[in-house]
Amino acid sequence: MHIKDFKKAALIYRGREISYAETISLVNRFASCYRLNEGDRTAVFAENRPEWIYAYLSVWRNGGISVPIDYLAPADEVSYILNDCRPSVVFCSHKTKEVLTEAVNSLKGDYRPEILIFEELSLPENAPDKIVAEPDKHETATIIYTSGTTGSPKGVMLTHDNIMANIEDVVDHTKIFTADDRLLAILPFHHIFPLMGTIMATLYCGATLVILEKISSEEILGALKQYGITIIIGVPRLYRLFHKGMIDKINASPAAKVLLKISRALKQPALGRLIFKKAQQAFGGHIKYFISGGAKLDERVGGDLYAMGFEVLEGFGMTEAAPMITFTKPGQVRIGSPGTPTSQTEVRIEDGEILARGRNIMKGYYNKPEDTAAILKDGWLHTGDQGYLDKKNRLFITGRKKEIIVLSSGKNINPEEIENRILSLSPLIKEIGVYPREEKLGAVIHPDFLAVKKQQVVNLRETIKWLVLDKFNLTVPGYKKIHHFTLVNDELPKTRLGKLKRFLLPQMDARTAETHRLRPDPDTQEYRALKTYLEKALDQKVYPDQHLEYDLGLDSLGKIELDLFLEKNYGIKLEDQESVAHHTVEALSLLMAEQKKTGPAETSDWHSTLQEKAEFTMPQSRFMQCTMKLATAPLFKLYFHLQGQGQQNLPPGPFILAPNHQSFLDGIFLSILLPNRILKDTFFLAAGKHIKTPINRFYANHSNLLVMDINRDLKSTLQQAAAAIRQGKNLAIFPEGARSRDGHLSEFKKTFAILSRELQVPVVPVAISGAYASVPIGRKLPKPGKVSLKFLPAIYPGQMDYDQITSQTRQAIAENI
Repeated sequence: MHIKDFKKAALIYRGREISYAETISLVNRFASCYRLNEGDRTAVFAENRPEWIYAYLSVWRNGGISVPIDYLAPADEVSYILNDCRPSVVFCSHKTKEVLTEAVNSLKGDYRPEILIFEELSLPENAPDKIVAEPDKHETATIIYTSGTTGSPKGVMLTHDNIMANIEDVVDHTKIFTADDRLLAILPFHHIFPLMGTIMATLYCGATLVILEKISSEEILGALKQYGITIIIGVPRLYRLFHKGMIDKINASPAAKVLLKISRALKQPALGRLIFKKAQQAFGGHIKYFISGGAKLDERVGGDLYAMGFEVLEGFGMTEAAPMITFTKPGQVRIGSPGTPTSQTEVRIEDGEILARGRNIMKGYYNKPEDTAAILKDGWLHTGDQGYLDKKNRLFITGRKKEIIVLSSGKNINPEEIENRILSLSPLIKEIGVYPREEKLGAVIHPDFLAVKKQQVVNLRETIKWLVLDKFNLTVPGYKKIHHFTLVNDELPKTRLGKLKRFLLPQMDARTAETHRLRPDPDTQEYRALKTYLEKALDQKVYPDQHLEYDLGLDSLGKIELDLFLEKNYGIKLEDQESVAHHTVEALSLLMAEQKKTGPAETSDWHSTLQEKAEFTMPQSRFMQCTMKLATAPLFKLYFHLQGQGQQNLPPGPFILAPNHQSFLDGIFLSILLPNRILKDTFFLAAGKHIKTPINRFYANHSNLLVMDINRDLKSTLQQAAAAIRQGKNLAIFPEGARSRDGHLSEFKKTFAILSRELQVPVVPVAISGAYASVPIGRKLPKPGKVSLKFLPAIYPGQMDYDQITSQTRQAIAENI
């Protein structure tokens, strides 16, 4: 140890400094509270606090083996660990006493450990005040149970020499830790990364450790400033939070955004510290290093922090390596790499897998010789991670071998690569986990609800489907596409250091559904009426705690119909805030009971809604429409061999054209083949988000486009469309809502059917063939081909309902493409 001043503060807790002399005394006094035989285990099951450190180190004073346990572990997990390693003594606190008692009571047989509670310990006044004698370096010092991303935890046996190998590297070899440093304890002590970095290395070099009683952003920032913290040891999730807070402020300033780009390009942290001095001061102004481990650091986060002048030293390792295998040395940051092998470690790549050996590699798994033999072969630790070494011996991680998804087609997929790509596409997604589902890829998504609120997203599911996942799917081969996704309210299952427990993802849908079924239905008239309505509208079972959008999949049209149901039958007009606050079936039924004004009826009413006056502006002229047709008709007919059939089926107006959607040229194809006498009164609905530039607005005002806010206000859009029909205009509406992604028909939305039924105007199905082959999604330059459009016999609504009109229209098109 490098302690020169025993009066110096070793620990700071609740504002009180605890000197090295007092710390050593307390370790010895804790050791005097119990006795161990050589090799006995002692567990520590408590939250971060000085007593945790005294208890852990006192075990070595008594010649035993320390076993830290996650203080948030449930009773069954604690019981598993106790049964596995059978500690003679277990330290706990008042906060963990209840869980420990439950775990001990569930133990089988006669085994029962002695329980010592921090708050109830009677420490001797005159315990021997001496530094612990150096133990046999090859004896087991600690057993650390991996939280595991694949199943039951295993006890990793680390020797005293394993521990010292990494501590000597960061203190004596690279001198990252010095006696002048002050570290902040943020991560839970039971995990190998903070145990070695936050506690052992800090005390070994004579630095000072600040322990927070509560972990919150306010407490962390306050401690950084108050104590002049120089090193933070954290996981990528912590640095993502730091990054988000700073980047949000930078994005609000165009000048700051430019400066960040310049700083990123120059890669000079000294310049970054000067430019982003305020960011440095927000962290107390004394930060030397951010140390990151436990999982891979996002390159964007690491790059931005580095550009702001923060040197992020990223490492790679695992509990079995105590924990470091590679580490970034000061002044050698390479974004995307967790550094070079430590001075005590050899690294080699075998069949793409990272292997390591050295002083730091564990003895093995406690009581698990077969598992040990599977991971330790000829002295080499098989990490299960995949990667490569560059010419400068820097390691790059490409994925986790056990997490690689192998499809029956033989395709290997790295899910982390897909997750990182999707996360980079939109701030609406906070977390995403990709997993195999029926020989395709599925995803569980936890949205960022603050970003959703800030962007005023109305239909989150549709937004994520089309603006995020579809955008991703268009850029990757078929086997990497996301074919199914689920939105969840809660965070994805992870280890305490933030590694995704991917094996739990397939269970989330089933477990959520089963949880819903266990909830009893409220015995109220309002709930029964709402449930009956939703089950009929959505054709699925409905349970009280289901989220209207995430669980039931209520889209924009479904929300409008629900609003109509509530307004007509209960006199309730939902404001946006009320919709957010009452997002489950049960919560909405309670609101119905509180605010109802009339007795319940059975059906909602689109007819009266479409009769309401809607203000909108028709295009000033059709000059651009005529010009476009004249300019494109000869070329398109030649290039695409464009042919039309069935124009004689077009009835007197007004009517609704309902074509399938194969390409971005479908509207032009339709305009070319419509007779001019019909085209002059035919209009296409266009989303306002596509008509933002002055050129696009000019084109819309002089063509056959009706610009409407389809996504944000579908109700108003339908009212405006109805007004256009009442003026004798024909409408062209693509029922699929988006272009085909594979050339096949997608589900038809019933928007056009509502207009047809309530206004009693016929629907003309239009079957477009060949357009997808010429202009598939993602292709910018069309290929020559043969495109044909069939105008099919009109469907008159009569007394048909919306679903019947929709079904007949889709079937007619399906039979003709």
